[in-house]
Amino acid sequence: MNKFIAEKGLVLPLDRANVDTDFIIPKQFLKSIKRTGFGVNLFDEHRYLDKGLPDTDNSQRPINPDFVLNQPRYKGAKVLLAKDNFGCGSSREHAPWALEDYGFRAILAPSYADIFFNNCFKNGLLPIVLDKAIISLLFTEVEANQGYQLEVDLEQQTILKPDGSKIEFSVDAFRKNCLLNGLDDIGLTLEESETIRSFEENWRNSAPWYFTTTSATTA
Repeated sequence: MNKFIAEKGLVLPLDRANVDTDFIIPKQFLKSIKRTGFGVNLFDEHRYLDKGLPDTDNSQRPINPDFVLNQPRYKGAKVLLAKDNFGCGSSREHAPWALEDYGFRAILAPSYADIFFNNCFKNGLLPIVLDKAIISLLFTEVEANQGYQLEVDLEQQTILKPDGSKIEFSVDAFRKNCLLNGLDDIGLTLEESETIRSFEENWRNSAPWYFTTTSATTA
């Protein structure tokens, strides 16, 4: 998993509440479990004018020019600005995979669906909860200023605005440590690999009968 220490980038405003995981990555793209390759189908049903299908050459598909992701001023955005209850719906881990694969590193919203919120931390994304008034102000500033960027500093738990002012945010200490060190569930387990090996060795020595194999005999 990629580490998250501090990221600075363009902000893309998705002015819509209750964005569910099917909006983020439609169900027909859930066949793969590789975690990569989903970025081209992020927000697929609104990003393109035709129906998206797996293994399609997306470069040849008609683009919806009115959808915010396709507007040139937001190309390469790293920070997603969203509304209430982002990531609701089914608990597909492909949703944060698609956001991360596209290039987003942080999401700012007033609230999130619980499972999506947890999945973000496990996949290198930083979902930040901010007061509705702050989110509303950010929407106004982003839309009024082309090239609007924010710097999200996880170590300091601050968001630096273009005018030099800062927004503070809260994050669970355990989740913060995992993101700073790029540790998903597997990475956390591997940090204890020596302890695991020692346990297995002691168990093998103290109870060798658990590890004894017998050959089947034939009459």
